[in-house]
Order: sequence, then structure tokens, then C-alpha cells
Amino acid sequence: MLIKTIRQFKKIIVAVAGFTILLIGIIMIVTPGPASLVIPLGLTILASEFLWAKKILEKLKEKVQQIRNNGYKN
Repeated sequence: MLIKTIRQFKKIIVAVAGFTILLIGIIMIVTPGPASLVIPLGLTILASEFLWAKKILEKLKEKVQQIRNNGYKN
């Protein structure tokens, strides 16, 4: 029971930290700041506990690689 509680606590801490950093990154899109670094950082933190964040991060990495190789194409 203690191990389950510790895992839940860790998941909550990761969620709070990840969403806070992600929100700061989203705010940096319209304000000065390195949003292109902070948003992936927030997603990386969230991806350590949440599958949906891992999938978004993988898509983002693929898009960045595609842009590096071919230039930007929708």
C-alpha cells in the first residue's frame, strides 16, 4: 500500500511540475522567452509518467527532424 501511495505522489508531482513548465512555455509564445525550449522540456517531464505526452513529444521530434531535412512543409 505504501508503494502505491508513493507512486501516486510521484505522478502528482510530475504532473504539477510538467504542466507548470508547459504553461510557462505556452505563455512564452506571446511574451519574450525561449518557448521552443521550454515547451519540449515540459512535455519531456510529463512523458516520464503519461503516455499521451510521450506521443505528442514523439510527433514533435518527427516534425523537427522533417523540418531539418526538407524545410517546413505542412
